Amino acid sequence: MMVRNAQAVIRSERLSLRPLQRTDIPHLERYMGDARVAKATQTIPYPLPPGAVEAVYAAAHAEDRVTDCWAIDGTAMGRPPLVGVLTLEELDRGQSEIAYWTAPDAWGFGIASEAVQALVDANPYRANTIFAVVFQDNPASARVVTNAGFRWLGDAEAFCVARGVLVPTWTYSLKPR
Repeated sequence: MMVRNAQAVIRSERLSLRPLQRTDIPHLERYMGDARVAKATQTIPYPLPPGAVEAVYAAAHAEDRVTDCWAIDGTAMGRPPLVGVLTLEELDRGQSEIAYWTAPDAWGFGIASEAVQALVDANPYRANTIFAVVFQDNPASARVVTNAGFRWLGDAEAFCVARGVLVPTWTYSLKPR
């Protein structure tokens, strides 16, 4: 298993992507505990059980992690220090998979699009291909990845922990510059 170096802070025009901090825990609890956020992700349970946020924080800082986790920090634009989370999982053969969620009060402001574009531009794993999977009932999330240049690969299904069912998905890929 690969030992990760410290994550770099990635900046865009209005945001910074930075490693999670202990001070993010109350924001994580608030947003991850929101059914709208949980049901738009594959992995966040709803209702959020005790200890779930601490487990996310611990996993984000584990030396043997295969996924890096960035807080989407909105302070530069007058928003809270955590308005969402981006993850990048290193797969094999020079491939990665990006996933993200943003706080409901940050929806509609281009925050997810800007954050995804910043991570793609930084390409911290130097991936040859980056994948993204979005639920078909979340077209806004599909717009985020297509705005960043991802191309549709096909339909599939993924289990949503919060919903307790398989949900139809769209899979996208991108060959970074």
